[in-house]
Amino acid sequence: MTTHRSHARSGHRRRYGNPRDLARMIARQLDPGRDAWQKPGAVVRALGLRRGDVVADVGAGPGYFTLRLARAVGPTGHVFGVDPEPVVLDVLRRRLAEARVANVTPVLGAAEDPLLPAGRCRLALTVDTYHHFDDGPAYLRRLRRALARGGRLAAIDFERRETPVGPPVEHRVARERFLADARRAGFALDREHRFLPYQYFVILRVVDD
Repeated sequence: MTTHRSHARSGHRRRYGNPRDLARMIARQLDPGRDAWQKPGAVVRALGLRRGDVVADVGAGPGYFTLRLARAVGPTGHVFGVDPEPVVLDVLRRRLAEARVANVTPVLGAAEDPLLPAGRCRLALTVDTYHHFDDGPAYLRRLRRALARGGRLAAIDFERRETPVGPPVEHRVARERFLADARRAGFALDREHRFLPYQYFVILRVVDD
């Protein structure tokens, strides 16, 4: 569900805040140049995943992180790739087939609910996605239900300042607001990574664990 600056005009947007030109959005998400600032290898290492883990990639899009997560958890692990756009999920399915990745389940989520099985995931990851949710705390509460005991929520999103890539500043959710929303949903900050140049990267735990 990632959006970037060229889709700033609301007239060129469709449901879930995505641009009408989904093909262009997908190409941009999979652009190899993204690796320089998104640092996907370092992100996945920082998640501390183990072989056999069950993970949710929420706002998976065409699978920029999904395939990397699938490799990290190995054939005994599993990844749920959640996105509310059927067209985008079709692209994800095609990429999974081409890569012969068998441990991913694409999930057609709803705007207000990831529609994940309860209590399954050791980790849920959202990348460049939170600003799409109409009611962020409510969505996080539903996402929390998908976590196993001791599970974590990892969130990466753009800082609320001008950057060379990313959505318009007015569409971004500041780190402080995201953490406040997460507290309302029953999460607390567990740790934070600061190696991404344009984004905050926080890992949260469930408060009543």
